[in-house]
Amino acid sequence: MNILDNVFGVHETAIGVRQRRLSLLGENIANADTPNYKAKDLDFKALINNERSMSTRRTHESHIDHLGGARNGLVYRVPNNPAADGNTVELNYQQAQFGKESARYTATLQFLENRIGGIKRALRGE
Repeated sequence: MNILDNVFGVHETAIGVRQRRLSLLGENIANADTPNYKAKDLDFKALINNERSMSTRRTHESHIDHLGGARNGLVYRVPNNPAADGNTVELNYQQAQFGKESARYTATLQFLENRIGGIKRALRGE
């Protein structure tokens, strides 16, 4: 086992999932006026738990990525106030979720930057 395996911990996976969720929330906001558009989201907790359980069972790096499935973790949001045209995007809710997820994404980046800074200091012998 390489000493640098899993050096970033769960944050490496979290940043990818958060980026994917931001993309989906952006798509929802962009399609707020599209008839019959269904709002999509990711189950962050399920994806992270899946990664933790799968990473211990993965035996080779060339095996198929278990997060590669298009629908893995994808959920459709049930609206509180459905629109008459079948669109399930509630713009205020989506914008609030986008703001929260942006803050979480920034925090995850901060954790990664701190980890990299710690590794740099350790390599320099500080």
